[in-house]
Amino acid sequence: MDNRHDILQLLRQVAGGAATPEEALLQLKREPFQDLGYAKVDLHRGVRQGAAEVIYGAGKTAEQIAGIAAAMGERDCQNVLITRLSQEAAELVGRTIPLDYHPIPKLAIAWPGARRSLGHIVVATGGTSDMPVAEEAALTAEVMGNRVTRLYDVGVAGLHRLLANLEPLMEARCVVAVAGMEGALASVVGGLVDCPVIAVPTSVGYGANFGGLSALLAMLNSCASGCSVVNIDNGFGAGYLASRINQMEGL
Repeated sequence: MDNRHDILQLLRQVAGGAATPEEALLQLKREPFQDLGYAKVDLHRGVRQGAAEVIYGAGKTAEQIAGIAAAMGERDCQNVLITRLSQEAAELVGRTIPLDYHPIPKLAIAWPGARRSLGHIVVATGGTSDMPVAEEAALTAEVMGNRVTRLYDVGVAGLHRLLANLEPLMEARCVVAVAGMEGALASVVGGLVDCPVIAVPTSVGYGANFGGLSALLAMLNSCASGCSVVNIDNGFGAGYLASRINQMEGL
């Protein structure tokens, strides 16, 4: 079973007589992980957390990434995220498995398939230079079955750009605010909306930005209530958390 929805569907089949308890047991007792030697693929991640295991591409060879993704595909996993994947590695992996690659965030979707589009998440950036991190967040949320609106280059240097997009902000169940430099966007957004705000500091900025540390500290010290912070450049973590928040209403 890839996720909890599959298990629920299986149990309904048993209850309706479309499947026997023995057939259900056979599907449920399959190994929870597969040992490939260089990786132990968590095949029950979707059952526990509602989404398949995500492959972190940096530091892995293309062969290792392809092997992990292939093992997941054999268990009918779809829309498997591969983060921090270089263009060169994506080309090699794409020769062996179906792959949808996005070069700006360096993110790939293995075994792409149909997905839901629930609720509403807004991903906003202070500047265009923040787009790689923002796209990682937006694509992560979309793959996990959420409707996403992108508001890029709406930082505080031109506040009217943000204020011109109040309608999608007010309709959102969660907002991901991505910004480098002084990281002020999250505080401004946090003072406008009535939903949780996930602040993502980026490493965009000049010397005193300290590779994103100044934005991180500014966001941690925000006076706006309901604003949480993830690590520097961690678009994936923000998109994943935003998905959890957005879909809680449907649980």
